Amino acid sequence: MSNLSAQCSFCSITSSQNTPLISGADGYICEACVQLANQVIKTWGGKQTINEDWDLPTPATIKARLDDYVIGQDLAKEILSVAVYNHYKRLYHDNKEVNLTDNDVEISKSNVLMLGPSGTGKTLLASTLAKIVDIPFAIADATTLTQAGYVGEDVESILVRLLTVANGDMGRAEWGIIYIDEIDKLAHTQESSTVERDVSGEGVQQALLKLVEGTSVKLPLKRQRDNTTVMMDTHNILFIVGGAFSKLEEHVTKRLKLLQPTIGFHAALKNKKKISAEHLLVETQPEDLRHFGLIPEFIGRFPILAILEELDEAALVRILTEPRNALVRQYQKLFAYENVELEFTSEALSAIATKTLARGTGARGLRGIQEQLLRRCMFDLPSRNDVARCIVDEEAVNGTGEIQLIAVEE
Repeated sequence: MSNLSAQCSFCSITSSQNTPLISGADGYICEACVQLANQVIKTWGGKQTINEDWDLPTPATIKARLDDYVIGQDLAKEILSVAVYNHYKRLYHDNKEVNLTDNDVEISKSNVLMLGPSGTGKTLLASTLAKIVDIPFAIADATTLTQAGYVGEDVESILVRLLTVANGDMGRAEWGIIYIDEIDKLAHTQESSTVERDVSGEGVQQALLKLVEGTSVKLPLKRQRDNTTVMMDTHNILFIVGGAFSKLEEHVTKRLKLLQPTIGFHAALKNKKKISAEHLLVETQPEDLRHFGLIPEFIGRFPILAILEELDEAALVRILTEPRNALVRQYQKLFAYENVELEFTSEALSAIATKTLARGTGARGLRGIQEQLLRRCMFDLPSRNDVARCIVDEEAVNGTGEIQLIAVEE
């Protein structure tokens, strides 16, 4: 048999410049079949391999690391730190305990549902957690997902993304974290007057059930022209989902009112102060999520709720200045490349936070305001060498003045 006509002994793919084959004593094998065989061998042991020297940080250490990147949200940080620590502690000890008996306790996986307004740090918390424990992390947008067979991405595409982030290492991918954003957009509308199939709402919730709980999924290898697939086990993948859940407080308020007595000495006063939205979110129960539009089976697979509070002006000012990658520090570094010192007054920072609150975009709106504010300086400074400092004050932020340019001393 010549090299030009050589074929893989397993899948019969023909050797070519793009598909080299490994020759053996009595046959050939291609790269895809080598990877598939590797996955099969891994399943024989029933356990994923793990580095014995892996030092999993404690919940207190995880929260301290989160504090370096995320301002506030202490309650959510504690909940997530404990959830991630318990999840990977379970995997670590399950990996070491090879010979389990029928009397041994098996700890189930606990996925996390994050609730909070837009721009409060849900995505940042999830991605930072993945960095802290040094595992693959993939982000998906629930609004792009559809049921299999319809236009859009099916739920298995999330796993393909995680495997890509892990550089094809199935063992690491099967211990990764998947964050699905905008999960509240999957809520189905019970009052819909049409009979059309909800392929991007309840249909996606149904498709995610087995994936989240744990199953084996066939994933295509897109590098090959044939239909070669690999198997991924999702039992040990931690799923974190998040959403703004706008108007969820209406369902919580309705339930709380039904629980309050309406007559007698314990009746609620008519002039009682309205409960804050943050308190309503803390009072959220699975029943409220069901009324919002999530199916009970989906809610049951996310037993841990993490509540994120809406950011106020003081929190936004801290976000601008305190984290390691704070926006003010980022722009100061950009200006430093031009040998210019950038300075913000405290009044300017408060004015930026006030404008961001007015836009209702949360922390995401801070960069847009700073880009608009500093655009003219960033356009002019690379062509000048006579400016030493730029001072941004409250008038410059509000549009009633200009950024002060301090000339280089002769």
